[in-house]
Amino acid sequence: MPDNWPAAVLWDMDGTLVDSEPYWMETEFELAAAFGGTWSEEHGLSLVGNNLPDAGRYIQKHMGIDLTPEAIVEWLLDGVVTRIERVVPWRPGALELLSALVEEGVPCGLVTMSYQRFVAPVLSALPEGTFSEVVTGDAVERGKPHPEPYLTAAARLGVDPTHCVAIEDSHHGAQSAESAGCTVVVLPNQVPVPGSPSRVFADSFADVSPAWLRSLRG
Repeated sequence: MPDNWPAAVLWDMDGTLVDSEPYWMETEFELAAAFGGTWSEEHGLSLVGNNLPDAGRYIQKHMGIDLTPEAIVEWLLDGVVTRIERVVPWRPGALELLSALVEEGVPCGLVTMSYQRFVAPVLSALPEGTFSEVVTGDAVERGKPHPEPYLTAAARLGVDPTHCVAIEDSHHGAQSAESAGCTVVVLPNQVPVPGSPSRVFADSFADVSPAWLRSLRG
């Protein structure tokens, strides 16, 4: 392990940095109403942490609407982008931890399955350069739970993923990060997340600090 462990902190966005999952769920119900489909909160929760192409296929199958998965994804993005441009719903304590890490010189990367046009309003609300690298869902071939997103972020930062901490809120996201070799800090939000040897759980960002992250060094 390097002396400057963690070499980087890799952040999930939806449900972790920003509490945007309600935006997605609201937009899913609007989609069903607009096109005569059926939807439920259970269906919405099952999509938490999924990549958008998979979500589009799931919605097409279970909502029963006559749209392609690609059109579904674009429709959803229109709705959530409109919402995020009005208000960025930061998760309590997330900005404080992010600022503290940047101030201490710890490189931070954003690893999200949301597409660039949804991520842009979030990044514009942060000081320039807060995230040294940003990996979005439309920039990878295989999204979470595949390890490609986290491996890509670590490679762009020039660090070993096994020397990184990933912060996640979902099982699929945690799977992606741990498959890449990261130590995973899980702050559950909308859905419960099962435990595993490579996952450390925190109740809220109030329990997480740069010093606490350094204490996780194996």
